[in-house]
Amino acid sequence: MDLTFGFAGFVVLLVAILVAAIRVFREYERGVVFMLGRFWQVKGPGLVLIIPGVQQLVRIDLRTVVLDVPSQDLITHDNVSVKVNAVVYFRVVDPEKAVIQVARYLEATSQLAQTTLRSVLGKHELDELLAEREKLNDDIQKVLDAQTDAWGIKVSNVEIKHVDLNESMVRAIARQAEAERERRAKIIHAEGELQASEKLLQAAQMLARQPQAMQLRYLQTLTSVAGDKTSTIVFPVPVDLVDALAATARKPGS
Repeated sequence: MDLTFGFAGFVVLLVAILVAAIRVFREYERGVVFMLGRFWQVKGPGLVLIIPGVQQLVRIDLRTVVLDVPSQDLITHDNVSVKVNAVVYFRVVDPEKAVIQVARYLEATSQLAQTTLRSVLGKHELDELLAEREKLNDDIQKVLDAQTDAWGIKVSNVEIKHVDLNESMVRAIARQAEAERERRAKIIHAEGELQASEKLLQAAQMLARQPQAMQLRYLQTLTSVAGDKTSTIVFPVPVDLVDALAATARKPGS
């Protein structure tokens, strides 16, 4: 009986050791293995065996992490107070560094993203912050990527989500936009007047070179106005036309 219980206990102990020694890693996971506290190697994916009590293992996810950066209060280069939030996309490319070089790399990256967002955007004016987001996204991404490289982390993209302004600044921007629209409208109107005057000058010069064309134009105007029967319009007869009729009447045989 004692031998039976002893054998059963040995089997249970062996099964427990095997369960503790077996690890299964998915395709996007890696395991950082330490041998008696010292780094040994990175294992995975698939089935991994470790020595319980001698080796310790830290599981690392290699998928891209979407980090939401909380809204940050900052002052732009032209002394405008705004609130800006963003989203950062990063992933672990070196599991060894992500475990050894930094404690809680997710929290460390989040804090670094917040400070970098304030420092980079604080160097630019409000107009740049509103109109050149792509450039600012690239600047923040490069700074973050350079600083997290020592942690084995690759920052692939940064996107500024919202820029919140106070009501007085929103009204000032609206007035500025309205003034800009009025300026453009006046310029377009002036350009139209200039083009119309140039065309009228060309038409006048062409009619001046051909008096017959002036008379035809006069008759065409009479024809178009005669169709309106709501009012009576008196047109003066051109002197050239009267002279032409008088000359015709004085011809012999008329």
